Amino acid sequence: MARKKATRRVPRPSGARSSRPSRRSRAAVAAGPKQVARRAPKGLSFTRTNGILLGCGLLALAMGYWLLSRGDITAAPLLLVLGYVVLLPLAIIR
Repeated sequence: MARKKATRRVPRPSGARSSRPSRRSRAAVAAGPKQVARRAPKGLSFTRTNGILLGCGLLALAMGYWLLSRGDITAAPLLLVLGYVVLLPLAIIR
């Protein structure tokens, strides 16, 4: 049976730091000073513009259905198309 070679560990003083940099500092050094700060992932976020567009879209839909119930065949479809095809998708995307 092969014998394992004994290694001697030298205790470090309690305040001493490792000579090897941590992962975070190595990444910061490799990335450079301008790329250290992480950016938030780009995704959908609800802003005031989205709220205004959503409100206008819902108002256009409500007016369109109200006019449709009263028998209007000109403005009602235009308002419904404006609400469903233009305003609501813009409220989601912007």
